[in-house]
Amino acid sequence: MPNIVEIASSSDNFSTLTAAVKAANLVEALCSEGPFTVFAPIDEAFAKLPPGTVQTLVENPPQLARILKYHVVSGAHKSADLGKMETVISLESSPIPIRVEPIFEVKNATVLTADLEASNGIIHVIDTVILMG
Repeated sequence: MPNIVEIASSSDNFSTLTAAVKAANLVEALCSEGPFTVFAPIDEAFAKLPPGTVQTLVENPPQLARILKYHVVSGAHKSADLGKMETVISLESSPIPIRVEPIFEVKNATVLTADLEASNGIIHVIDTVILMG
């Protein structure tokens, strides 16, 4: 079974995310055993950010890494597990609010596809880049 990075790299929907993970030097960490739960923004989610934001972040790897770590949680949490929690704590150390009813949402992002299994965790595909604060 492929790991989180291999799944993202093989999908046309995650080219921006894959490039960002590489720019932030997080590939090795996300290829490790984990397990991790990743809230993975699709390319259209990055496109919703103000013009120039992605380029500015790529030029600032520590800030980019902080934002990307906000999309990752320690442990493999499927949607059924997340439905029992009001928040989870990201690898960035900030809380991420979770709501599964009436629709599955992570902070201000809607989960488009839930429970994609990887060898080192779970991926939930989201429609918006989530930010701390």
